Amino acid sequence: MHSSRYLFPVITLACCASAILPPADAAAESVKALEWEIHADKMTRYENPPSILAEGNVVLTKIEKTTGSKQEEKAQSGWSDLLGDEAGPTAAIKAAAIDAGAEADAAASAEPNAGAEAESNTDPLAMSKTVPVISENGGEDAGQEGETVTVSQVMSTIKADRMLYDTEKETVKMDGHVFIEIGPDQLVAEGGFVRLKDETGTFDNAAIIRQYKDMHLAGRVLEKTGDLTYHIEDGWIITCKLKDGEVPPWSFAASEADITDGGYAYLKHATFRIKDVPVFYTPIMILPAKRTRQTGFLFPLASISDKNGFGLELPFFINLSPSSDITLYPHYLTNRGFMAGVEGRYMLTEGDKGTVMANFLSDDLEAADRYTYTDQNRYWLRAKADQDFGQWTARLDLDTLSDSDYLSEFDFGRTGLTMSDRYFLEQFGRGLQDRTVDQRNNSLKVLRTWDNGLSLKGKIVGVDDLAAGDADSTALWKLPQIQHDGRLSLYDAIKTELSWETEYVNYWREAGVGAQRIDLYPKVTAAVPLLKQYLDSSVAVGVRDTMYSIDDNGDEAWQDSSSENRVLGSFETEISTLMRKDFGSASSGWSHIFRPFVKYIYVTDDDQELPQFDWIDSFDNQNLITYGLRNFFTISGLRANKEEFERDYGYIKLQQSYDLRSEADDEPFLPVNLETAWYPKSNIMLKYSTDWDVYDSDFVSHVAEADYWSSRGDSLSFDYLYYKNDWGEDTNSLRFSTLISLFYNVSAGYSLEKSLEDSVTVQERFRLIYHPACWSVELGAETTPDNEQITILFQLANIGADFGMDLMGR
Repeated sequence: MHSSRYLFPVITLACCASAILPPADAAAESVKALEWEIHADKMTRYENPPSILAEGNVVLTKIEKTTGSKQEEKAQSGWSDLLGDEAGPTAAIKAAAIDAGAEADAAASAEPNAGAEAESNTDPLAMSKTVPVISENGGEDAGQEGETVTVSQVMSTIKADRMLYDTEKETVKMDGHVFIEIGPDQLVAEGGFVRLKDETGTFDNAAIIRQYKDMHLAGRVLEKTGDLTYHIEDGWIITCKLKDGEVPPWSFAASEADITDGGYAYLKHATFRIKDVPVFYTPIMILPAKRTRQTGFLFPLASISDKNGFGLELPFFINLSPSSDITLYPHYLTNRGFMAGVEGRYMLTEGDKGTVMANFLSDDLEAADRYTYTDQNRYWLRAKADQDFGQWTARLDLDTLSDSDYLSEFDFGRTGLTMSDRYFLEQFGRGLQDRTVDQRNNSLKVLRTWDNGLSLKGKIVGVDDLAAGDADSTALWKLPQIQHDGRLSLYDAIKTELSWETEYVNYWREAGVGAQRIDLYPKVTAAVPLLKQYLDSSVAVGVRDTMYSIDDNGDEAWQDSSSENRVLGSFETEISTLMRKDFGSASSGWSHIFRPFVKYIYVTDDDQELPQFDWIDSFDNQNLITYGLRNFFTISGLRANKEEFERDYGYIKLQQSYDLRSEADDEPFLPVNLETAWYPKSNIMLKYSTDWDVYDSDFVSHVAEADYWSSRGDSLSFDYLYYKNDWGEDTNSLRFSTLISLFYNVSAGYSLEKSLEDSVTVQERFRLIYHPACWSVELGAETTPDNEQITILFQLANIGADFGMDLMGR
């Protein structure tokens, strides 16, 4: 016998390798065979029963041999199908897994007289040698050009300290650091038994470690009963990554658990545990244990408030298909009753997707204090959809409410305004209207563009007028609005072009005058070649024809009018120049672009009385000079990886207009407008704009905005709005929100919405979030003028919402 310390024998087993021969009348394009190979420090062959004992760093690999001039791809094996996963590992992943396998000291524990020692490598310095087995399909030789070749590929890998292979029963018993590759996931155990033919087996003190979402399934006994089915005894499940020997921060433990081919984990006598301490028991529990989305309960939201009483929301997710789902939000409030909620989603492609949300409550609490709703049936419907139809693009936006108080009273949880607005903004790039807006727009838009600059737009707009109450609404609907715009080059030498804007719109409302309006506005624009090396100048001449078919709709002021036609002429000219100065060096520098301009616009006067729907109806009688300075700043340089970059750093815009009309002789100067922005870092944005009345020496408006966000999840948002109205109803409001990561996985959030004009705090919120690697809990407190509320939201990693993407509770 040779010393096992220097021998690494390899035996190729044809136990599962039956040749698959092609039809006799066809050329051999591809021939495949499956074989198992054992690598070990020492192997001993037994005759009764026929078996092989492998000891020390044992590696059992399943080999696919492909013979022929054209290699076919084999479908993944049962081991790589764990829990319905769709893709197996790459060769690099397999190699890394082999290198990271369990190591053990070589042990020669077999008795010398137990059987004949397997034939081994005669070179004591050689680390490995494969003993080939020539199968029925033609062998292992790689022939000359034109001949068939054999290519080997590793399909499965099993490692252990010891293995006993039964050649007749085609089974393997193993113990000590058992390690099995299962696609991109792994199975580890103290010992086990595997039937190689169907790749099923039983394992002791085993765990399946899923790389996707880091799910662990462990148990005293883990049995693989089929390609996609498993049985676990005295086990637990957790959906996050654990270090070796680490006690799970939370887990679902069960006396028995079955993993079905549908990707569910059915737990019997289940307990939810925190640090291995049971805190909740249920006789039966169902959890999704598959990569794809699965039907099941999400984690609840609990709340308590002065006005609503105790509240509990228990969402239920329904997976309809890989591209659609529904979530139910049953929400019970002790003081108000049962609120039903539903969310439906679909996504065919990134451009073809939609979401609809709805809530309904038969309110047991009557309106009091500042609330004015009269109907106890309260609801909110909102939806957005993006859809492409060939060359057409469609956008749907819905937002309708039972009353103007709903959004203020029920802005909490996953279905409140804050969460809904954030979701729509992230998914569709457009959010919901502010809670203070009483006229909620609902629209369907379609758009078609052409490469030559033509565009065709269609729009239908319906308005839910919450302020009207039981009275007829005066809000304007557009049923429909159609716009066609385009431009055409006339003379390239001096850049002359014809452009046009055409629009048809049918304005309708329940009360008040309506009309069908056609607006035509062709315009010719030409560049002026005067001093073109130094100045950019242009002249534009246009004619606007606006036609009305008026529906008085009971309005006495328009009973004698059926149609109107307005024709206006317009003239525009602008002179500007552009100067640029670069500072610094190529590795670190900045640029300043300076653009002064003067613009003049004249529109002929028309003293016709016209219905006023939008700005087009008041477009006439302009004689205005506008002048200003525009400054743009950019910075550039080299990143740490030597990659060049250039980004906006900020801008300053200053302008004022002078009105040349005779009726403006007393105060011809319009307010001075200043607008500035600063982007000191790529994740910081500061903006401010204001209007200064030169006659009253006072500010007419202030608008300030600041935003900050960081890679670790910190954020800050600030908005301030002041606007002075001529009728004395000034707007003066402040909004502020922040989320800061503190320490030890703790984040704190605060938001404030305040009306400074009447010193009323519209809404104030405080949130404290603890979010370690595997779970999170959020405690929230909210104060409004007539209610105080506390909410608690608990989430586990990879169950329910996408964990780690949003600490705001969704």
